[in-house]
Amino acid sequence: MPIANDARDLHEDLIRLRHDLHREPEIGLHLPRTQERVLQALDGLPYEITLGKETTSVTAVLRGGAGDGNEGRGGEGSAGNSTPRPAVLLRADMDGLPVQEKTGVDYTSRTDGAMHACGHDLHTSMLAGAATLLAGKRHLLAGDVVLMFQPGEEGCDGAGYMLREGVLDAAGPRVQAAYGMHVFSSLEPHGTFCTKPGVMLSASDGLEVTVLGAGGHGSAPHAAKDPVTVAAEMVTALQVMVTRQFNMFDPVVLSVGVLHAGTKRNVIPESARIEATVRTFSETSRMKMMEAVPRLLQGIAAAHGVEVHVDYQPEYPLTITNEDETNTAEKVIMELFGERRLSRWATPLSGSEDFSRVLAEVPGTFVGLSAVAPGGDPSTSPFNHSPYATFDDGVLADGAALYAELAISRLATLSATA
Repeated sequence: MPIANDARDLHEDLIRLRHDLHREPEIGLHLPRTQERVLQALDGLPYEITLGKETTSVTAVLRGGAGDGNEGRGGEGSAGNSTPRPAVLLRADMDGLPVQEKTGVDYTSRTDGAMHACGHDLHTSMLAGAATLLAGKRHLLAGDVVLMFQPGEEGCDGAGYMLREGVLDAAGPRVQAAYGMHVFSSLEPHGTFCTKPGVMLSASDGLEVTVLGAGGHGSAPHAAKDPVTVAAEMVTALQVMVTRQFNMFDPVVLSVGVLHAGTKRNVIPESARIEATVRTFSETSRMKMMEAVPRLLQGIAAAHGVEVHVDYQPEYPLTITNEDETNTAEKVIMELFGERRLSRWATPLSGSEDFSRVLAEVPGTFVGLSAVAPGGDPSTSPFNHSPYATFDDGVLADGAALYAELAISRLATLSATA
């Protein structure tokens, strides 16, 4: 299709942008250099741009021209028609991770302790490419397109900030469909697009636990209240609870990432700290965990005569895709790239996304894209967030084309049914 050819013409520009972003990753909600590069990519294109107030987000609105005779007149529809024009949203996250890169690529991160280990540099570059494609196809757009360049996906809830600042209503009327994309450095063969209707990604919550005992000499534990052994029992008990209180067909994943106590081997410390991530695949299990975890840990602490402070932190909700919008994305993927490039997942992935907040507000879907090197083995390639994770530039043009064609196709159907 022509848009795929147009995207391939942008390929070298997309590679340059992606490598520039990869060399200078930024973390969190404030990404000034990244924002600057996005604005440079949009410079000269007919977008209405709004910058975030609390973050370095970029919202860009393109007014479509199909049927207007004047390439769009804002959000009020064509001349003589006060019916609001349809609008769709395309989203890319922009932030990196606090990971020391070890890939050895020639565009390796120059920022010590920071890396684009999750591929957000590809997302940003693909959406910037789609911005160019859509501007060139403006006469085909039967409505408006909102581009959502979002910081702070990695645990900072950047999507929440942008929602509060009105990204869904940036075109005037609320967007009627939303699409996001995410690259993977493993899981599927190179260039495979991945979809799943319904629950696609887990909910994510944080758990911080502080066990408060009484310190003492390592030779006399009976004269102290040892928080270390209590914390160790809690770690084991949490895993047992998951297998005994939750249905195996509605899984819960709890992983302890921090277990810290003490300063010297012969000193019983005053306290011990546990930090864990909790992933659930239904709202029922999520709510049950919020009640069961504190109850379990408080019971263990009471049995040992120590205190415990439990901070259960709700983070990202379930990523639930709309079946109709997923079918729309699958149709576009097959038309652009052929059926062999599409993989519909049978089960969700246990990663989490703040794009879930967008999908909770408007119908939409989330599409995975494998950036495993051509011929690479997806079963052994380092996964996202690894310091060794690599993402192939060869998917950039296809990602840009898919973003653009999703907007063009969906606006056409929305306009036809208005």
